[in-house]
Amino acid sequence: MKNKVFKDAQSALFDVPSGATIMVGGFGLAGIPENAISELSNKGVKGLTCISNEAGVDDFGLGILLKNKQIKCMISSFIGENEVFEEQLLSGDLEVKLVPQGTLAERIRAAGAGIPAFFTPAGVGTEVAVGKEIRTFQGKDYLMEEALSADFALVKAWKGDLEGNLIFHGTARNFNPMMAQAGKITVAEVEELLPLGALDPDEIHVSGIYVQRIFQGKDYQKRIEHRTTTKDLVHLSVQDSQKEIIAKRLALEIKDGDYVNLGIGIPTMVANYIPKGMRVILQSENGLLGIGPFPDEDQVDPELINAGKQTISMIPGASLFSSVDSFAMIRGAHIDVTILGGMEVSEKGDLANWKIPGKQVKGMGGAMDLVASAPNIIVAMLHQSKSGRSKLLKSCDLPLTGKACVRRVVTDLAVIDILQEGGFLLVERAPGISVEQIQSATEAELIIRGEIREMDIIL
Repeated sequence: MKNKVFKDAQSALFDVPSGATIMVGGFGLAGIPENAISELSNKGVKGLTCISNEAGVDDFGLGILLKNKQIKCMISSFIGENEVFEEQLLSGDLEVKLVPQGTLAERIRAAGAGIPAFFTPAGVGTEVAVGKEIRTFQGKDYLMEEALSADFALVKAWKGDLEGNLIFHGTARNFNPMMAQAGKITVAEVEELLPLGALDPDEIHVSGIYVQRIFQGKDYQKRIEHRTTTKDLVHLSVQDSQKEIIAKRLALEIKDGDYVNLGIGIPTMVANYIPKGMRVILQSENGLLGIGPFPDEDQVDPELINAGKQTISMIPGASLFSSVDSFAMIRGAHIDVTILGGMEVSEKGDLANWKIPGKQVKGMGGAMDLVASAPNIIVAMLHQSKSGRSKLLKSCDLPLTGKACVRRVVTDLAVIDILQEGGFLLVERAPGISVEQIQSATEAELIIRGEIREMDIIL
């Protein structure tokens, strides 16, 4: 049997050259191959094309390679709060190809499965579609996306054996399994390297056929991007109090037994206000169905996070899976309710929430996949920007996340529906807020039908 075991990252990555294309597993800082990234930094290889959901933070994960100017091109779905990443993108020092998160996962999976291309609805009507083939299936438009492979795939697992079989822990699975399949040479680092027969075949997540090299890592930091516990719910700023109103109202949109996806920001707060006794199964696109409340301090697990990189817990009956399986749930319309944050919503139901050209680029993450496939899209946002400009417009000024996709908007001032023929229908007003105040804060004209009742909120 070919020996796949290497002593350490240095020996396993001996032949990674400058100019290589590499895939790097992880979501946020969960499941990143810390030892392999550190070794690439030490080697000083440059001109890398890096395929990864994001690039860690400024001083950890792929952020180290960005700071060293070792990466020439990033193929990612999300930038998040990595200031080095955003600065290099905006200055033109770094080539960046932003890809919807579900599309990124599926392009990687397709490469490992020998499928050269596929069609997806994510990105139709947005700048992602520019230059791509569009076909219509059963009355709906889809983009053609090509498979995405790499010279090297660097993945990190909890346990592995001498054959290269891998088992992951918590939400650290994310992009790692499909990247292991798509690398010409896959290098796996594991916390525990075990002899053959030590892993239960029923529990293996990645078969050793996909892994060419494996080593036991050391000195894992397992940093947490947003350590969030029960005590963090106590103190709310004025703006957080406004967001709390939105979250409490949104909780009423959810029914017993619903499968719900909550986006980053305000939507994540909704989980705190679901009525006791109601069973709602929350889905996170990084690979978890059954999100529980924020954990107590002594229950924090750095490899159990939500899509906002906050530490969370799991409810009884929860399940874990890879990012590609997560987006199969989304793309296959298995999610009942999707709640997203927004920068702008038009009276036609268009959504913009990922980019301010020349100023801010956070990436689309999974939003384009969600709005292209989910049947019930609700946007949660403050009614006005910090400068006092309305976010409810006749047409969006910012690059679109999706066209005619939003059904309802819940803000700190009102509940507003988007009519099928277009137009904002005022449904409810926030406590103490008049119809005149809402219209004054809204650029587009509101449609008023009869008496507007005061918003119900979860107390």
